[in-house]
Order: sequence, then C-alpha cells, then structure tokens
Amino acid sequence: MDVAKAHGAVIPKLGFGTFPLKEDDARRMVAHALKAGYRHIDTAQMYANEAEVGEAIAHSGVPCDEVFLTTKVWPDNFGEGPLQQSVEESLTKLRVDAVDLLLLHWPKFDRPLDETVRALNAVQRAGLARHIGVSNFTSALLKDAWSVTEVPLANNQVEYHPYLDQTPVLDVVRDRGMTLTAYMPNARGKVFEDDTLRAIGAPHGKTPGQVALRWLYQQDGVVAIPRTGSEAHADENIAILDFTLSADEAKKIDALAQPDGRLLNPPGLAPTWD
Repeated sequence: MDVAKAHGAVIPKLGFGTFPLKEDDARRMVAHALKAGYRHIDTAQMYANEAEVGEAIAHSGVPCDEVFLTTKVWPDNFGEGPLQQSVEESLTKLRVDAVDLLLLHWPKFDRPLDETVRALNAVQRAGLARHIGVSNFTSALLKDAWSVTEVPLANNQVEYHPYLDQTPVLDVVRDRGMTLTAYMPNARGKVFEDDTLRAIGAPHGKTPGQVALRWLYQQDGVVAIPRTGSEAHADENIAILDFTLSADEAKKIDALAQPDGRLLNPPGLAPTWD
C-alpha cells in the first residue's frame, strides 16, 4: 500500500474509519479490517469506541507498531489541562503508550486557538502522540494554527469526495508539507449510484465506490478512510490497489464537484467553510 508522508509521519493512504461503530460491531470490524490488510485505523473520543478499537488491535495478532492509529480530541476537552488529561484517558482505552496521529476534532470558538495548540504541542513533546494535526479546519484556520504551533502539523482531516472541491484546503496543506485525510469518501453512498463513476469503473471491473476511493488514493498527499459495518464492503474498499485511473478519468471525476456538495455542516461546530 502507498503511504503519504508529512513531517516524519508515514501514513497508509487507505485507512479504516470506525464511526459510528460501537461495542461488538467495532471489535468485529476493526479485527476484520486488520485481517484484510488495513494498517491505518481512525477513531475519536466522540465515537465512544476507543476501548473497543484498542481491544481489537491488541487481540488481532498484528504488532501495534505496524498499525497507524489516529484519534481525535473533542472540543469540550480543548485547552491547557483538559486536553492532556483527555489524551491520557484515550491512550488507556486504546491500550497504547502513544497514538501515531492526534487531531483536534473541530475548530472551537470559545477557547483561544493558541492555548489549545500549545496543549497539543505539549502532548506531542511528552511522547503521547507521535504526530499532531487538526480536523475540519478551513484554509484560513490552518494558517492560524500554523502561526501558533511550534510542532509541525502533519494532517488535516476533512470531508472530501467527488462532489466537494477542497482545492483551497489542499493548497495550504501541500504548501505546508501536510497530508489531508478524506472522511466520507463515498459521500454517504451517493457515489454508488453515479453514472460517471460507473462508466469509468466498468472497463476496470470496479464499482463506482472503488473508483471514488481510487480517485482520492491517487492524489498527492491524500489519505482516505472509508467507514463501513460490512466485512464485504471493507474488502471491496481495500481492493483498489490493483488498478489506476488515467489522467482523463480523473478529470471527469474532478468535474463532478458541486457548489452544494458538502454533506456535513453541524451547527455550533462547523466553521465558515472555504
């Protein structure tokens, strides 16, 4: 599997997302994903499944140092003190001494960004996270975060799929030597019924969902973390490593972006998007 590199982080370009899996479903699917060949698992404090994710990894037979593990700090835990304490709790649940990547889950506007970023820096320097980053940050917010961090930010995790143009964010990410992780890469299932993706996939023997994932996978510095509660779908998602989209095919997928393509915009959490 290809990797994306950023400030020392080496991230498998296809990961397994775990929201909204809970309890036995989380254990079952993380165990299956690792057996199927995934080596990048994504979770978060808000998902309430860190303990199950950690248990599945510990019992998988795959050495922990072969699994790139990401978790995210919920905004209620931002700021000096609460952030560090919450990370220690996450590590206990995940059964690890450190996560590979620790992200701020959403921007928070009632807590100074510099205070939260300092706490994030402190966690990295204490060895609790090998790399740090953010999630759901716009291009402007990324620049703000970089202006106050002393530790390089390795990643920004955002919604990204064929119907949402993320060029402004990608420009900043690439300028700063970061990576971008795409969540909701299948656009909540919308890609499965797309005629353009179906037509592109047919000669390759691939489904529209596989085409959408491959489009992301081929982009420089982009990582995709499809989520599913189905073993068959997890297997289908990882079966994108044996074909390549042409430049012309990729341009056709680029053209699917829509002005109203964003699907996730929670009030009180979402910033003013690019």
